[in-house]
Amino acid sequence: MARKARAIDLPALGTLDRTAGALGRQLAQGLREAIRRGDLQPGEPLPSTRQLAQALQVARGTVVEAFEQLAAEGFLEAIPGAGTQVAPIAAGKAGIPRTMPAPADEKPATGLPSPAAAFARVAQQFNSLPHVPFAISVPLGATMPGTAWRRLGNRLRARGQGAPAGYGDPQGARPLREAISDYVRRSRSVRCDADQVIVTGGTQQGLYLCCQVLLGVGDRAWVENPAYAGITSILEHAGRGGAVRVPVDAEGLDVEAGMRLAPHARAAFVTPSHQYPLGMPLSMTRRNALLEWARKAGAWIVEDDYDSELRYAGHPFPALQGLDTQRVVYLGTFSKILFPSLRLGYLIAPPQLVPAFIGARVLMDRSPPGADQHVLAAFMAEGHLDRHIRRIRGIYAAHRQQLMQTLARLLPPALAWLQPSDQGMHLLLWLNEKLDDNEVAWQAAQAGVAVRPVSPMFAPGSARPGLVLGFGGFSGEQMEEAARKLAAAIRALAGRRGY
Repeated sequence: MARKARAIDLPALGTLDRTAGALGRQLAQGLREAIRRGDLQPGEPLPSTRQLAQALQVARGTVVEAFEQLAAEGFLEAIPGAGTQVAPIAAGKAGIPRTMPAPADEKPATGLPSPAAAFARVAQQFNSLPHVPFAISVPLGATMPGTAWRRLGNRLRARGQGAPAGYGDPQGARPLREAISDYVRRSRSVRCDADQVIVTGGTQQGLYLCCQVLLGVGDRAWVENPAYAGITSILEHAGRGGAVRVPVDAEGLDVEAGMRLAPHARAAFVTPSHQYPLGMPLSMTRRNALLEWARKAGAWIVEDDYDSELRYAGHPFPALQGLDTQRVVYLGTFSKILFPSLRLGYLIAPPQLVPAFIGARVLMDRSPPGADQHVLAAFMAEGHLDRHIRRIRGIYAAHRQQLMQTLARLLPPALAWLQPSDQGMHLLLWLNEKLDDNEVAWQAAQAGVAVRPVSPMFAPGSARPGLVLGFGGFSGEQMEEAARKLAAAIRALAGRRGY
């Protein structure tokens, strides 16, 4: 078993008063107080007497004296072959707290910065759901990239590419940017070259960069209603002019409504391939109208190409970016089709905006992590990504069909019904308007089922109750059991409401 590295510095001891003498007693008292405060925890190793004596610039006998005194009191114990550590029973003897309290002379901070409460609400809103049905974007088992990914990782690490030294290119590794530009050209009719690609930490970082680069203080932006909370939260808290919530209907974003609400908005954030959370694509008529508005208004379109790879009927519309390379910023991610913990996505900017996006990226985190970029580039270049997408499209299509049939069997239309959609990794289950989707989600969580309420995704005053149900990496048996629990929670709440 590997031995734990031993601590050398003990800043919790403070400074010894050399003019007062009795350095051994001072050291023993300092260690005793450090243990009582919890600065040193039970089982934590201490430096050797020689190392501590050198660090404190005292005689080794002084440290030995202190250690022996504390061992006699039960605060420390000597382990043969392992040195001295804080005694496990010292917690009861010394009253060691398991979490560090504020010192007695310190009071909790008051007058916190005004954004603090708002960001705390964002943190609560974005708490990860447990990996149980129906959490979104949980690629488990057969939907993981598996052996090919591990093999490529081992090969690249052996060559040194998997662990590059020094700072990386803030735009991203060139091989990955080349692979991305080729991939979006083939699969999404995006027109770009590798110099326009900026590797991001996922779509969320891409959205944040777009707000920083495209919007000045007081500028307004169109956002779909309902919409992904990640973009509405940025606009609310990033010091910009805020979001103009534009309604969505069966054809997607209502461009005419947007022009009535804010004709001079500086940007429009849209999910045209698969509107989140409702699921419909933006019609060609609306696409053309949106592009025409952007050209005339001198505005930018941010295209979040959400779930474009996972269409189960017909062919997807080409990307907006391919229709206008000068006004559209295109965002994509590998989190949904590979695994969320990868944290790699991409932003494709018009050529004139590339330097601005690189500069904004540098101020956030300098550059994306290098190792996984090279693995992903090889994964794409060798054809594994295309094969992986074809495979998971079939798996998800079967999961989706089963879940639709199960919900239709378990829930009467008067209580819940599904939003029509033929794409993506989730279904939207609308609820009777008398039901509270937040309460249903809470009750389902108590039964071990993870769903997200949809009402918080609407603008105030326009909310409808519903639930977002992911079906990605769960087996048929898991989804059947979870659907029964969810249906029971919905029926129970409806019964308490008297209908």
